[in-house]
Amino acid sequence: MKWFVNWGWIVMYALVLGISVMIIAMNGSEPIEEKQTEKITLTFRHFWIKEHDRQMLHIFEEVVDSFQKSHPNVKVNFEGMDQTDHRERKLKSEMVTGTPPDMFVLFAGAEIEPYVRSNRLMDLTGFVRDNGLKEKFQDLHLWTYDDRIYGLPLEGHAEPLYYNKEIFERLGITPPKTLDELDAVVKLLRDKGYIPFALGNEERWPAAIFAHYLMDRYAGPDLINELTKGNEAVDFNNSAYLQAFMHFKDWVSEGAFSNPANDLSTEEAIALFTSGKAAMYVNGSWDINLFHNGEEPDDFPNRVGVITFPTLLPDQPSSLAGGYTIGIALSSNLEEAKREAALDLMQAFYTEDIQRRVVYEGLRIPSMKISFDAEKTGPVFAQVVSLMEQSDSIFLAYDNVLSPEVTKTFLKVIEDIISGGVSPNEALDEIQATSEQYWKQRKSSLPE
Repeated sequence: MKWFVNWGWIVMYALVLGISVMIIAMNGSEPIEEKQTEKITLTFRHFWIKEHDRQMLHIFEEVVDSFQKSHPNVKVNFEGMDQTDHRERKLKSEMVTGTPPDMFVLFAGAEIEPYVRSNRLMDLTGFVRDNGLKEKFQDLHLWTYDDRIYGLPLEGHAEPLYYNKEIFERLGITPPKTLDELDAVVKLLRDKGYIPFALGNEERWPAAIFAHYLMDRYAGPDLINELTKGNEAVDFNNSAYLQAFMHFKDWVSEGAFSNPANDLSTEEAIALFTSGKAAMYVNGSWDINLFHNGEEPDDFPNRVGVITFPTLLPDQPSSLAGGYTIGIALSSNLEEAKREAALDLMQAFYTEDIQRRVVYEGLRIPSMKISFDAEKTGPVFAQVVSLMEQSDSIFLAYDNVLSPEVTKTFLKVIEDIISGGVSPNEALDEIQATSEQYWKQRKSSLPE
């Protein structure tokens, strides 16, 4: 009896355990440990840190939060960084060392070409095909190399001329259609005490919008296409581009821009426009959600007119700078689990619902073919959409078609013209020298 008390419970336990093992074996189940889901961390870098990007940041923060809830094994480190720091410094060095973020926002066109050539970007051709996405985008050619897709646009944009209709009407100004008419408007506005153009060139690229429009108007679209192909028969320092740069220099000398333009931020320039101190503003459609002046009721957007940048001649086709360049790309060195998670997150980004939020909340032009009511987006956005539909053609901003090395010089010399540091001739010589050096290095690196 004492033996049973001391050892009986052990016998009973062994018997129960044996029966349990038999039942598990009969059911074909594994009795040992439960399979654990692999924990994954994705790094995602964006540059939605400015005030005009606040709505876009909110949209995609919500997408990421929702994704993490439905994928509890995935943590997304969603990091914001200044656009210039990301594009011109951080990402370039990371691409050299092969350590870029897993996912990142960037611009298509010439900027990503070296990353494609060095095999740093994930080929998304299969992802696009398998999810039936190719025909759903407005335009993928800037993300496509050798028929392979290396990123997807999130939004489109246009770069029109915005003007204060109230000021124009008060001074009897008709919106200009040619550069001669625009010159007359600049002179009249300056004489009447207005800043003709609000310009904040702190980030260097806003002034380049004026430069590439003037270059396009004086030379047409073919010359820049040849220059970006490395055609040795053409030169940046040509008569058409010299006229364009001299025209820009004349505007600087005549006080056409807010001063000191190189030290002003985009937000400060927009404040000059919305306060009525400046009569015109030239920049991307991404800025229109800042066209509010804080007055009650805030009706400034109703006072904004939108036109294409004037042409050189009355009968010249009216082209508009814009395109579908801002999007997301993935690192090519993702291991299988990370790759699968990253592509799942891409699926969450590229839906019709998210694209409609990009339109209605972000006031951005959708990159996908979706239906939306432009009249519900406010008076300025509706005009931009209408302008895009009416334009004879749309061309890509020059800082997107030139190589990153040449673009850096292009932006620098425009800044220097504003500050009086270089002449138009010297500026074009600098761009040409950088272009020659770039193509020499590019051609020497190609296999024979």
